[in-house]
This record gives sequence, C-alpha cells and structure tokens, in this order.
Amino acid sequence: MVEPGNVAQPAAPLRVRLLRSDLWIRVASGAVLAGVALAVTWIGGPVFDIFWIAAGILIFWEWKKIVASARFRFLWIAGGVAYGFLAAAPPIMLRHSYDFGLIAILFLFGVVWATDIGGYVAGRIIGGPKIWPAVSPKKTWAGSLGGIVAAVIAGSLVSIGAGLGVAHAALLSAGLSVAAQGGDFLESAIKRRFGVKDAGRIIPGHGGVMDRLDGFLVAAAAAAALGLAHGGWINPGRGLLVW
Repeated sequence: MVEPGNVAQPAAPLRVRLLRSDLWIRVASGAVLAGVALAVTWIGGPVFDIFWIAAGILIFWEWKKIVASARFRFLWIAGGVAYGFLAAAPPIMLRHSYDFGLIAILFLFGVVWATDIGGYVAGRIIGGPKIWPAVSPKKTWAGSLGGIVAAVIAGSLVSIGAGLGVAHAALLSAGLSVAAQGGDFLESAIKRRFGVKDAGRIIPGHGGVMDRLDGFLVAAAAAAALGLAHGGWINPGRGLLVW
C-alpha cells in the first residue's frame, strides 16, 4: 500500500507554473522602470541628471556591500566609484548634447532593452552551448546572437523614426549590443568572485540597481566615448548617431 505522502503529485498546469514564477514580477517592475526612465528622459534637464546621479550612488552603495570582505578593499572601493560614475556620467553627457540628445538616449534604451529581451527569448527557445558557464550558466551563444539581432532591429527603427541612416545605426546597434552583453558578464564575474547572487533587493524580480543597469552602463560608456571622439564635448549625441 502506498502511503499518502509518497504519492507522486501531478505536474501543475503551464498557466499555474507561470503564475507561480517571478516572470510576471520581473515584467511588471521592468515596465514601471522603463516608463519612469522614458518620462525622465523626455523631461531632461536637472530631473534627468538627478535620476542618473541617484542611480550611480545606489550602484556604488551596492558595490561597496558586495566587496565588504575583499582583500585590498580600498582598490575595490575605487573600482566601485568608477562603476557608479559610468552609470551617471555617460547618459547625462549624451542627453545634454546640443542636438540629438533625446534621440541618443532613446537609441540606447532601444538597443539595450532589445538585447535583453531578444537574448532571453532566443536563449529559452533555441538553447544550445553556453558562452561562459562558470560565470553565467544560463547565457548561450544563441541568446547572444538573438540579442544582437533584436538590437539591430530596434536601433534601426529608432534611427528611421529620427530620419537618420539605417546602415550606420545597424552597425552601431550590433556593437553596443555586444558591449551591453559584456557588461552583463562583468557584473556576473564580480558577483561570482564574492559569492553574491544579487547586488541588492530594491527592484522586485531584478535585484539591485546594479543588476538592472549592468549592460546599460557599459553600452552607454561605449556610446559616450564614440560620441565624444566624433562629435566633441558639445555634441556627443550627434557624434554618436550622425556620420
């Protein structure tokens, strides 16, 4: 006779499993954050600056907690200052361009968000070999390529909407997508180094601000560097988008 406690339970229906997962929490909190980021970007000026300075401070605070037990802690703290600076300075610099500031930030959002979504969908559907399982066991080559393709589509659409050329936008989108994915791996490597799963708990379903912006801040830094090299301090937004 089989004891009641040993009876195999039937698998929950797909709909129930989805409702139990944190996917919907991630989607909801991500949608709220995206809405706030877009509203702040549209407003611009001091509101935009304060938003990104606050993000940089929170990232530094999370970094500081992660490296609390590190040897040569002062060096890791210095790295956290630089990391927080990367979260704040590049977006502010691009948004304050003489022209194309708004479009430059929207372009960045489109590329990075599309990289995340395209990478997730392609990785889940296709699967396949992992890129760096010791650091990020879920990221696959298929997901990486899916993220790049999605980024190229999103960046090209933003460029078309702004009346700009597609060829440059597509190439730029692919490069920034790779930079964003590199930012994901960088943060994953740091967290693995210190045995931390999430940088914080401030964002439901996502973890900390550092977890949410890891790809964006590296892509934004790359975009700002390119914009400065081609457009100068006055107009990095044009330097990024118009060649």
